Amino acid sequence: MPIAPILMTPAYRWGAATPWGGEGLRSMFRKEIPGERTGEALEVSAIPGLESRDPEGHTLTELIEKYGEKLTGKGFEHPFPLLLKLLDAKDTLSVQVHPNDEYAARVEGKLGKTEAWHILFAAPGAELVYGVKAGTDKETLLKASQEGAAVENLLRRVKVKAGETYYIPAGTVHAIGKGIILYEIQQSSDVTYRFYDWERTDAQGNKRELHLQKAIDVTDVNAQWDAAKETVVAPGHFRLLDEPFFGLDRFENFEGVLPADPRRFAFLTAVKECRVSWEGGSLELPAGRTALLPADGYDLTLDAPGALLSYPTV
Repeated sequence: MPIAPILMTPAYRWGAATPWGGEGLRSMFRKEIPGERTGEALEVSAIPGLESRDPEGHTLTELIEKYGEKLTGKGFEHPFPLLLKLLDAKDTLSVQVHPNDEYAARVEGKLGKTEAWHILFAAPGAELVYGVKAGTDKETLLKASQEGAAVENLLRRVKVKAGETYYIPAGTVHAIGKGIILYEIQQSSDVTYRFYDWERTDAQGNKRELHLQKAIDVTDVNAQWDAAKETVVAPGHFRLLDEPFFGLDRFENFEGVLPADPRRFAFLTAVKECRVSWEGGSLELPAGRTALLPADGYDLTLDAPGALLSYPTV
């Protein structure tokens, strides 16, 4: 028997772990956040200690153990390849970079991290750090980072607005600016190397740890990207990304069938309240909530005023 869509409950990173976070996930999506500095809702996560759960309280790892390839598709059980978050940046995040799979496996024993952001809300003037300025070399970047605020002059800044999508391959220097709420799909990894944290200190006057040599090791100073351009798949169905590791689709005023894909799982996230129906069942998906769609799942009838679908590349 096919497996029905699974409504997931997120884990949260907040407080000292996300000093840049706010209350935007509550105000935008009515999420029951744990505190006023909540930066991340890990909507579908197998990260130890930060796992999302099904309605019965089972972790994603427990669901994978129970269903195996029927849930994930062939070759995606261990390690589970993707992590889905919603982020609220009340303040600007640190300037950081992530390693690729080869470096992360050799140095950290983990997956690397390529990710993408879909902007859900952007205050007027909001911007990203998206690479370094053309002509910047690693020696200059390291020297400026060691000096602190000097690195700000080397950062490439991009103004953003809601509805845009940005692809961040491993090696791309980046930071989310203040006043942004976004959807993030990424490899399932928590490896981050910080260049700079805007001279912030905690209540005891301590700055956050930086990782300058590792950051320089993995940085691609030539990474220059623009916002993704979407293509039409069908009326109301748009493809935002089709990249190594994952793809990302957008639905707007879509009414139709979303076929099961026996090769792989998928994540369906409601940007506006959606309804999902299948043989013998249905699910109301409130805005900001995500359903895990099993590989051995049902063909779904989707009524989606606004939704995002991400999935591993096969």
